[in-house]
Amino acid sequence: MKSTKSTKIAYKPVGFALGALSGMIASAVFQQTWKLIEGEGDAPDALDEDRSWRQILLAAAVQGAIFSVVKATVERSGAKATRRVTGAWPA
Repeated sequence: MKSTKSTKIAYKPVGFALGALSGMIASAVFQQTWKLIEGEGDAPDALDEDRSWRQILLAAAVQGAIFSVVKATVERSGAKATRRVTGAWPA
């Protein structure tokens, strides 16, 4: 089905909320994943001088992949729910 302007407008606050939710979910998933990978609680960031390049780049790659998958999953689910409620796709 086609998107309508009113559906897009109505979806905006939902989209913002889903974005915040996906960030929280992705952060929690990444923290748990990093513990499994390295056995450490805190993942390194680019300015952590006590960590190796390998650790920093691995953490960045894993974090990016997790955030992308969670974001796509949450956004797609929100769009499908919007279509069920309004009958139109929000994008």
